[in-house]
Amino acid sequence: MAEAAARSGVPPSASGRVAVRHVVVTSVTRDDLPDGGAAQFAATVHALRRELPGALVEVLVPDFRGRTGAMETVLRARPDVVGHNLESVPGLYPRVRPGAEYAEALALIARASASGVPTRSGLLLGLGEDGAEVLGVMRDLARAGCRRLWLGQYLRPTPARRPVARYVSLAEFERLAAHARRLGFEEVAAGPLVRSSCSGGPSVPQ
Repeated sequence: MAEAAARSGVPPSASGRVAVRHVVVTSVTRDDLPDGGAAQFAATVHALRRELPGALVEVLVPDFRGRTGAMETVLRARPDVVGHNLESVPGLYPRVRPGAEYAEALALIARASASGVPTRSGLLLGLGEDGAEVLGVMRDLARAGCRRLWLGQYLRPTPARRPVARYVSLAEFERLAAHARRLGFEEVAAGPLVRSSCSGGPSVPQ
């Protein structure tokens, strides 16, 4: 463990364990489970509290398809941050997030924010949205109580996926970040390679 910490540049603690400071817990969508995987998220948060009592625990959750009580199960575990990515503007949802509902995703973020847990969300740009739509989503998130925002560039992973509609300039990312701060976002990350977490970022739209 100490060798792994040395390779990663993270100093080990006195016990020899890696001094992990921030853990992001995410998963693939689990529509095959009755609760959408909510109980597993909660159990993982509790386990991390036992093993890494000094670490900040963030969960990056799916929308649970509106399952009653699923978000509340996660919130009862008291993660430090709840993340859920809107990923795109509502007008593009039928094409880039088939099966998902923008209003439902936004409501999930609002419920988490209302519980007092800080929330994070974000968008991939370059899928065909326009500037007014992006600003509209940012306003929706601010009204929902979200205070942590990331904005990144959609990059086509394979020829079978949606083509990039446009590449967003660094200047535009900077303007959007400045606007987000004016809306009240306390933590903003915006740039071509920005993603929601080092665990792989949001799902890539098809």
